[in-house]
Amino acid sequence: MSAEMQAAVLRKHATLPKYLQWPIPWRGKGQALVRVLAAPISPLDLLCASGTSYFGAPRLPYIPGTQGIGIVMEADALAPGQRIWFSCDAGMKPGDGSMAQYCLIEEASALVLPAEIESDLAAALGLSAIAAWMALTWRGHLQPGEQVLVLGAGGAVGQVAVQAAKLLGAGRVIAASRNDDGRALALSRGADAVVDLSGDDVDEISRRIASACDGPLHLVIDPVWGLPAEAAVRALATGGRLINIGSAAGPTARFESAIVRSRLQAILGYTNSALTHEQKAQALTNILTHAAAGRCTVERETVPLAKAAEALERQAAFAHRKLILVP
Repeated sequence: MSAEMQAAVLRKHATLPKYLQWPIPWRGKGQALVRVLAAPISPLDLLCASGTSYFGAPRLPYIPGTQGIGIVMEADALAPGQRIWFSCDAGMKPGDGSMAQYCLIEEASALVLPAEIESDLAAALGLSAIAAWMALTWRGHLQPGEQVLVLGAGGAVGQVAVQAAKLLGAGRVIAASRNDDGRALALSRGADAVVDLSGDDVDEISRRIASACDGPLHLVIDPVWGLPAEAAVRALATGGRLINIGSAAGPTARFESAIVRSRLQAILGYTNSALTHEQKAQALTNILTHAAAGRCTVERETVPLAKAAEALERQAAFAHRKLILVP
């Protein structure tokens, strides 16, 4: 094997990576060297690359990419030749990620993939699907028959959340998005109703949400925060829960004390970083079982790794299709 590989390397925060030759990493105990087949671009990758994430600015230079699909080349416990999904800490801790021909991972982060799942679908689901599934179950405690609102339903997390809520027994799933394409996509994923999140009138958006509900709104899955979250809480029933996953619509939201207290509402944070490797593996195993049966999917597109800079720029501007880098 050559001592070098091609990689997307970030040399300055808040800029686009360069397609460069880079040394292939050396494996240590408990690590696996993986030949990357697919590296999806996630909001977390974009946030870390900006240098403004809550993990702190990553040490430069580094290769972004917090997850991927690959073939095991060398490992202690994993068998060479196995096709796996993996996660890593690039951008959150020192070290390089998946946007390269090869990636070094903790063996414990690997999940061996079933043969019937295509690499691009597994990559597109990955951490986005884990976030949706665990927000609904582990944090949201979704109960059969409950009514669920998914904000930002056109994004990868939102698409999976709509489908997963149905699979987990929600009685009614409402999908909300700021544009027509996102709402149409949510309907194609099985949403019972859609809500337009556009505009800056929180009262009007809250009325739209309430009009789409059939009875009490029990659970909100929120990858957007900002004004849509404010509107959703106003429509949330007594004892309702809002699970915040991201801040695509803004970093702050304001809630009225009287509403939150009088209705005994719970506003809860969620991050994949709080999960163990075992929790991630179990959640993704459940999702991939549904995906193999055609019950869960995500809009996706593969892009050559050589065009990583263009792909990161496109992903930041358009969330409805997951872009996946292929070396």
